[in-house]
Amino acid sequence: MTESALRQSIVDHCRRFAPAGLSIGTSGNISVRFREDDFAGLLITPSGVDYTVLQPEQIARMALDGSWTGPLKPSSEWRFHRDIYAARPDAGAVVHAHPMNATALATQRRAIPPFHYMVAIAGGHDIRCAPYATYGTEALSQHALAALHERRACLLGNHGLIALATDLPGAFNLAVEVETLSQQYLLALMTGGPVLLDGAEMDRVLEKFKSYGANAQTPEA
Repeated sequence: MTESALRQSIVDHCRRFAPAGLSIGTSGNISVRFREDDFAGLLITPSGVDYTVLQPEQIARMALDGSWTGPLKPSSEWRFHRDIYAARPDAGAVVHAHPMNATALATQRRAIPPFHYMVAIAGGHDIRCAPYATYGTEALSQHALAALHERRACLLGNHGLIALATDLPGAFNLAVEVETLSQQYLLALMTGGPVLLDGAEMDRVLEKFKSYGANAQTPEA
């Protein structure tokens, strides 16, 4: 995709945050990996802009060294976006959001265990919850990278969720799936607790998911 098409796609997905139940107001942020000629980095949403009025030209362009250009400064969470791209060649887009149910679990520092086979959509037997750290910090970025090891999604303690995929539609859809799983898990906890699937079954599901669509591949270790 061209840079202009990627910018428009970011804006379009930001405007889907609230209807999809992922974030409201200015919370949450989106980035996509971007390469052009001798530039390698990312395009990322700006800080503190209401997504209902966000325009493509307001998206910031950021290099992997953290330098950026644009009319508005990049999201305050740029650091973990940048660090994910540096560490994960499989990441083409990153979605960060504060949805109701995933955030409720994150406030308990609770991972999502294998209560449903679709947990494997995030790449493993569970969806981890990273420890809490102040937003925008190096500590938060390091916690997120650890929680995302061999995973495509995680919760952030007392904060929200991160989802990544090869492209933006895949990352956005994964974030929606994690929020749906979070709601189901909370309901199961309130009604007696779920029966968990064993490791052998989750391994079978992970193997089947290798052919379950381009954005549902298990990430490489």
